[in-house]
Amino acid sequence: MKWLCKLLVVLVLAIALVSGCEFEKTTSDDSSQHLSTSSVWGPTADEKRPASRQLIVHFIDVGQGDCILVQFPNGKVMLIDAGDDQNAPFIVDYLREHRVRVIDYLVATHPHADHIGGLDEVIEAFDIGKVYMPRVTHTTRSFQEVLLSLQRKELAVTAAEKGVLIVKDRGVEARVLAPGASSYEDLNDYSAVIRVVYGSTAFLFTGDAGKTSEQQMIESGSDLRADVLKVAHHGSSDATTEAFLQRVSPKYAVISVGRNNDYGHPHRETLDALSRNGIQVYRTDIDGTIVFSSDGEQLAVNN
Repeated sequence: MKWLCKLLVVLVLAIALVSGCEFEKTTSDDSSQHLSTSSVWGPTADEKRPASRQLIVHFIDVGQGDCILVQFPNGKVMLIDAGDDQNAPFIVDYLREHRVRVIDYLVATHPHADHIGGLDEVIEAFDIGKVYMPRVTHTTRSFQEVLLSLQRKELAVTAAEKGVLIVKDRGVEARVLAPGASSYEDLNDYSAVIRVVYGSTAFLFTGDAGKTSEQQMIESGSDLRADVLKVAHHGSSDATTEAFLQRVSPKYAVISVGRNNDYGHPHRETLDALSRNGIQVYRTDIDGTIVFSSDGEQLAVNN
């Protein structure tokens, strides 16, 4: 009975945080739409963090899941997803090893456990700036635990939806390109898709966005071009259409996938499509953690 009461409380919180709130406009460079709650933003460290001319992107090997660390040239940090709950201690250690003390931008692409399972422990372990999530709820324990962690730290949530600007600073821009609709049949299509541009280089992070979301992005006229594409849904054939690949036109593709997983990911159709388009593929099940760096003109990869 106590567990049921707790579940009801969490579901009410989920509705309040994600689907039932009025919006406020912000006027900062990180302009976006914030869900109005009684919460406030979590603290961001005031101390100066070392700046660099490099944009560094870590595709962290978390098995059958996603976790991406983006270190911006100004010293700020974005984390996109955090694998499942078993990955949490490893992710926390990895971030600390790379001198992360504050996560300025935390993105949960969509509420599947292999993307948000470790987020609650990450939220507890670090100071968090802004939190971005799509407008969709889920009844899983993983989702409930994330919401409770946000509540404990009094963190508000910004809706991750088309057009939201996360970062714009000194030649760097991070913008949400999807979801572009208010409802989907497939939960994966709610995935926050983020394009990060630094100088003449670009990355496209797609979560688990499927063909429906890909087609909407194509039809929207958004600039999808990227040097590095994070292949959606672990290389499943329900994403990464030929039309989408041609619009993105990546040189490199990264598939975050678990070795000998139960889903047969990455699917042969996806690998064939990447090969036909002359795209160099990196896979976490084969290559482990993959790290790209950009100086705004040239890309380097080290796995």
